[in-house]
Amino acid sequence: MHKLKVYAMIPARFGSTRLKMKNLALIDGKPMISYVINAAKESGVFDKIIVNSEHHIFKSIADRYNIDFYHRPENLGSSTAKSDSVVADFMEAFPEADIVVWVNSISPFQTGEEISKVVNYFINNKLDSLITVEDKQVHCNYKNQAVNYDSKGLFAQTQDLLPVQPFVYSIMMWRRDIFLHEFTKNGYALFCGNFGVFSVCKLSRIIIKTAEDLKLADLLMRSVNNLSSSYKIKYDKLVKNYQK
Repeated sequence: MHKLKVYAMIPARFGSTRLKMKNLALIDGKPMISYVINAAKESGVFDKIIVNSEHHIFKSIADRYNIDFYHRPENLGSSTAKSDSVVADFMEAFPEADIVVWVNSISPFQTGEEISKVVNYFINNKLDSLITVEDKQVHCNYKNQAVNYDSKGLFAQTQDLLPVQPFVYSIMMWRRDIFLHEFTKNGYALFCGNFGVFSVCKLSRIIIKTAEDLKLADLLMRSVNNLSSSYKIKYDKLVKNYQK
């Protein structure tokens, strides 16, 4: 039986618009992209891990962490480049890959354990494409119409709601042959074939796009790295009067 070759593609655009060179910005003393590279390594599910960028500076990053580098065409590094085109170009460059996993370089709180779960879910459920989501139990409207609650009935508690699922994009993945077939036919293919979603944890949902995001991520990463595994919730002294 053919063993599927699974390649991690870590996209890294040098010319970021909202936050300049954000992939190389430091979070707790390390470049943001390094957290994703290490998580991909720790997952143990990839045959190759490849940084995909239009700028040679990321070749030095790839060398530093002993992974591969793909220098994509300059036009696919612009702010107007479509994700579908970036993925298709990468797939054409690596025809031996059966599955390509987009591991978002600006999602630094991902863990190897969760990445492994997502990839195995994709394979075990025979999916062709997948995007990570958040299961969010909130009252939601679309065009002034209730989506997940009865606006004419008893107001539902949030814990009783069916969750809506906004996309997170910490991970996207595709079967190469299905994606390229759809892309060649239509010019787009992110939701090709048998599409599925995977709900990720709260930390993995953090995507860094602005300077404010970066500042908060730096503070949070310092806390996460210093947090003891024996952490216990503490309460105000008044609570002890109500504990049995």
